[in-house]
Amino acid sequence: MTDYNVTINQLRDRLHQRKSDWWEWHKENPHVWELFEKYTFDAINSGLTSYSHWFIVNRIRWDYEVVTKSGEFKISNNYIAFYARLFHAYHPEYSEFFNIKPFKEERMIEELSQRNVVYMDQFKSPCTWED
Repeated sequence: MTDYNVTINQLRDRLHQRKSDWWEWHKENPHVWELFEKYTFDAINSGLTSYSHWFIVNRIRWDYEVVTKSGEFKISNNYIAFYARLFHAYHPEYSEFFNIKPFKEERMIEELSQRNVVYMDQFKSPCTWED
């Protein structure tokens, strides 16, 4: 296995761990999802065709005292993107409402994959063994 593959696997593991951490927190704090979904539909029903998932979470943070069961912050910044993706998964008819960017690990995996392809292409040669 090349160094690129080791790093790619480490990034995949890191992303999987982030997802797992968020999912555990999400199960312990279902009220956050309920508010996220409610405020998102408030925005949709007001006529907006796109909005920021960060604004939704910040409304939850500042408009309500949300009592969570774990974590130093009421809602970790690391979890915000997961809520936007969950909303799109549950409501595919609004799949364009939040602008979803790849996770940092996904971007890095893509970059490393592209570098690996370029690196491997350097070893291809038009010559044959008979030369």
